[in-house]
Amino acid sequence: MSTKKPILVIDDDEMILELMQDVLRHQNLEAIVADNGLEGIRKFSEYEPDIVFLDFKMPHMDGIETMENIIKIDPAAYVIIFTSHADVDTAVEAMKKGAYDYIIKPVDLKKISLIVDRIKRSKTLHEEKTVLQNRLDQLFGKSNFIGVSTQIQQIAEQIDQVSGTDSTVLITGESGTGKELVANALHYSSKRKTKKFVKVNCAALAETVIESELFGHEKGAFTSAITRRIGRFELANEGTIFLDEIGEIPLSTQVKLLRVLENHEFERLGGNDTIKVDIRVIAATNRNLEKLVDQGKFREDLFYRLNVINIHLPPLRERKKDIPVLADHFLKKFATEMNKPLQKFSRRALQILESYAWPGNVRELVNTIERSVVFCKGKILTEKDLPYNFGSNGKSGKISLQLSSYSLTDAEKILIQKTLQETKGNLKRAAELLKISRGTLYSKLEKLNIPRP
Repeated sequence: MSTKKPILVIDDDEMILELMQDVLRHQNLEAIVADNGLEGIRKFSEYEPDIVFLDFKMPHMDGIETMENIIKIDPAAYVIIFTSHADVDTAVEAMKKGAYDYIIKPVDLKKISLIVDRIKRSKTLHEEKTVLQNRLDQLFGKSNFIGVSTQIQQIAEQIDQVSGTDSTVLITGESGTGKELVANALHYSSKRKTKKFVKVNCAALAETVIESELFGHEKGAFTSAITRRIGRFELANEGTIFLDEIGEIPLSTQVKLLRVLENHEFERLGGNDTIKVDIRVIAATNRNLEKLVDQGKFREDLFYRLNVINIHLPPLRERKKDIPVLADHFLKKFATEMNKPLQKFSRRALQILESYAWPGNVRELVNTIERSVVFCKGKILTEKDLPYNFGSNGKSGKISLQLSSYSLTDAEKILIQKTLQETKGNLKRAAELLKISRGTLYSKLEKLNIPRP
């Protein structure tokens, strides 16, 4: 709150006006005064103060009517009513109509100082919250969807249409396409944006603990449950929960998840009390849930309950128009962060980026540009600054396995080994290129006797 703004005091008692001016002056605050409601409204319109001290009983226009006129001009104004013991009930009614507080006469000077300090702190916190919210909007809003393709424009339009609702959203697409970015935009442009946004990576939770993580547990629910634990759904009450990699949730937990989606209620593990939550659910997956339903690995009723609104993110190779725009954005971003004089790509470097298949999608593009900026020494990023695995033609996915037989096992082993060489032993990246989960990759390494990097 700006201390330059004066505080308005409206009272028909001249002694009160002088007293208030002295009290506020000692707090380095300017006071403007008015001895009736009409004059007070005029001065409020002229000076636009944040705080108004207002006498309840005045001739011609009483405090309630004056306050109502002030609030019409500025609903955010802090109005404090002066009243007598006999009129406390009416002052309480005034608070229901918008007054911030009331003070019983004779005026307690200490209470006036406390109220002013409390309002200043409240105003400062509100301003800081507004700044933070604006920053969050910049970081996570739909403006972060960079691109000129029809697909990316349609996704931004979908977010606009969906964010104002509480409908459950299922975000689908390959790994690295930006599913979490969509979830962020949905939450931070919704009416719940000031509430909690709880993110859960379902693939990172072991089957033995996922139910406890999501729904919590009571003390003694199992051997290591030495205290009560609040689950993610309970933590996200009134806000949004984002269930990433929803396809990894075990069937045993899917039943309880379905109940939360349908009835917004659950019990903690080992508990009997039913907990109600007001929550918006956003889920994401890079797997084909319909196929998992056919295989009996995902409940059909849960799939339909999650798939109320589907936002599908196409792979980067299907929206090549966006590659130059994204590349330029990340070039400028990393050049600024690293204080480098980089300005643009060479024509050949851009051609290579556009012709590459990007199996890791936008995530891979970001990592590639960051790495290239690190090693670039000039003002123009050339093909020589790109990672070695782009090759001379920039193509991806064309691997010569050089098989000595038609054995599928041998072909699988050689493919995995070549992929590990390509990713320099990065198992997560290798799993993405092979389009399998990390757990499946671990199993194949053991089965095919391939040493883990």
